[in-house]
Amino acid sequence: MPRAALRSTSPLAAVRRYFGLHQFELAAYLGSSPELAKHQEAGRRSLGAATTQRLLPLLQALPATPAPPAAPAAGLAPPAPEPLLARLDYCRHHAARLRRELGKLEKTLEYARRWQAALPALLAQADARAHPWLLRRQEQAAADLDAEASAAYHLLRLRAEALEAEAAALMALLPPAG
Repeated sequence: MPRAALRSTSPLAAVRRYFGLHQFELAAYLGSSPELAKHQEAGRRSLGAATTQRLLPLLQALPATPAPPAAPAAGLAPPAPEPLLARLDYCRHHAARLRRELGKLEKTLEYARRWQAALPALLAQADARAHPWLLRRQEQAAADLDAEASAAYHLLRLRAEALEAEAAALMALLPPAG
């Protein structure tokens, strides 16, 4: 598994982050190769006098203390309600459908738990004709309660919860009715 890279604190990295530059763009501005800029940013190579001189105007443009990132919606007009209402309808509809599926799955799981509880006694008393049928029921109950069924249940539940959370967030964006 690859390691997560540490965030560089070098002046080159600060300039790149503040101005949204790629390493090759900053290297072009500094008149150096992208490979050299990469090594300088990582601290494996020192900045030469000429590079420092070219970097100075960009460093001076950096704020003394980093400003918090601006809210993405700053300056935007209030959202038009039509697309929000359409998405709200979609979220509610699909969340309700998923909840119905979840209800059916929960019933299946409950029946499987009941079968698993009853089967030991039933198998002990079963005649030769009923025994194979009960063994198939036992296999089915075990399959209904296995790890894959559990994953399907939780994925379905999470999808419904996500749609319900999105619907609540959409409601908060809509202007009050009235």
